[in-house]
Amino acid sequence: MLATALPAAAQDYRQPFHPDQLKGPPAGALNEVLVLGTPHLSNMGDGFKVESLSPLLDRLAAWKPTAIATEDLSGLQCDSLRRYPSRYAETVETYCWDPAPAALATGLDVPAANAEAERLLAEWPDQPTAAQRRHLAAVFLAAGERGSALVQWLRLAAQDRIAGDGLNDALVGVLNQIEEQANETFLISAPLAARLGLERLWSVDDHSADSPDPTDPVEKKASQDAVMAAWDNPASTARRAEDERLSAALNQPDGLLQMYRAYNAPTVPAMAYQSDFGANLVEPSPQAFGRRYLGFWETRNLRMVANMRDVLGLYPGTRMLTIVGASHKGYYEAYLDQMHDVRLVDPEPVLR
Repeated sequence: MLATALPAAAQDYRQPFHPDQLKGPPAGALNEVLVLGTPHLSNMGDGFKVESLSPLLDRLAAWKPTAIATEDLSGLQCDSLRRYPSRYAETVETYCWDPAPAALATGLDVPAANAEAERLLAEWPDQPTAAQRRHLAAVFLAAGERGSALVQWLRLAAQDRIAGDGLNDALVGVLNQIEEQANETFLISAPLAARLGLERLWSVDDHSADSPDPTDPVEKKASQDAVMAAWDNPASTARRAEDERLSAALNQPDGLLQMYRAYNAPTVPAMAYQSDFGANLVEPSPQAFGRRYLGFWETRNLRMVANMRDVLGLYPGTRMLTIVGASHKGYYEAYLDQMHDVRLVDPEPVLR
């Protein structure tokens, strides 16, 4: 009798402690977080023009964030993942930048460069010289933090964007290349940080829940087929149709801004769940391929939010803008809202 009662009891239990309802007020200002769901600019195609970002950047700048978090792996995580190639070799190849040229130029490995960047910023003058900015950019590159290096590069006057102070010609080439790259970090976050007078970005992505594909080709194909079948549903069809509609309007003066407004509408997280994660929750394969994928997804989002919470804990009263692929948005907001010291900001008024 006890055995048969357990599943129902577990299903009916609701814990009585609700951190989202216990938000103080604290001593001092709450941390405010604006989660901006974004399309990945690298996938936008020929309809995307860099200049179409201006209306978005103007609105985000008007909100005046004091910290900007990006969907990038930190140099420290990449350094850690490199030590476990049997699990993370593909992850490192896909998501990490090799800082070896910057290590050669500066003499700093990734941990030492991160420590040096923190030391420099702790003593950073109100009016740093061009040489100091070039040196910090080189240190950030050695730390594996290209976005923050680009912030320093963009804060230099055009005539000061030259080699020197740890930046050799190869590293200058890296900075010039990424400045033009279709990527949210390089086209939105870094220019916005430079415009607002910020000194760095915060890389909060996490891929430590990654695991290699099955080595058995039969199992690999079965896993891929199961997830693809779960994705084949009416909600996915509706999302694709909406993306096609928004993409077709990118040539309009406010086409990209309209896309961001649509990606940050309150209905989007539920649609993403129905088309993707909820569909995989009920995917029926005996090997539970869909639930394995769902477990990775939830773990990744939890760890990403933990990385943001770490920053907010170090700097209470922060106004954080966090820019992330739109499918993450609902999970970001749900998990962040559990934090006692975080107040979510509605993006819709900001994007008007």
